[in-house]
Amino acid sequence: MSTITEVFPRGEANTAYAQYFVGNSYLKLLSSEGVVIANVSFEPGCRNNWHVHHASRGGGQILLCTAGRGWYQEWGKPARELRMGDVVNIPAGVKHWHGAAKNSWFVHLAVEVPGEGLRNEWLEPVNEADYNQLA
Repeated sequence: MSTITEVFPRGEANTAYAQYFVGNSYLKLLSSEGVVIANVSFEPGCRNNWHVHHASRGGGQILLCTAGRGWYQEWGKPARELRMGDVVNIPAGVKHWHGAAKNSWFVHLAVEVPGEGLRNEWLEPVNEADYNQLA
């Protein structure tokens, strides 16, 4: 079980997207009215694959970190440590990944920025050696 206090209820096992994650995550849809918002919980060491949120207009994603410690990285840039209260604005078209630190649960709200022609492209897993270098 988690050793953190989660603000929103933890969802069910994220089986629909499990093929795009290393480790176990949990997903709880909080809103689909106007703006899609999901609570995503990552077990220690869990992270999603590299991916891109595409849009012909607008789009992207906002992460609102609510518990634990995690990482966010854009392709070609160093990883950024995330903690409760951090906000990440991810423009459409940016290749990135996010997930938990090796030794901590991590929880964020994933906010889908409204736009046109929205689609996600799931790519390769994060290189294991690169991930293991993160503290």
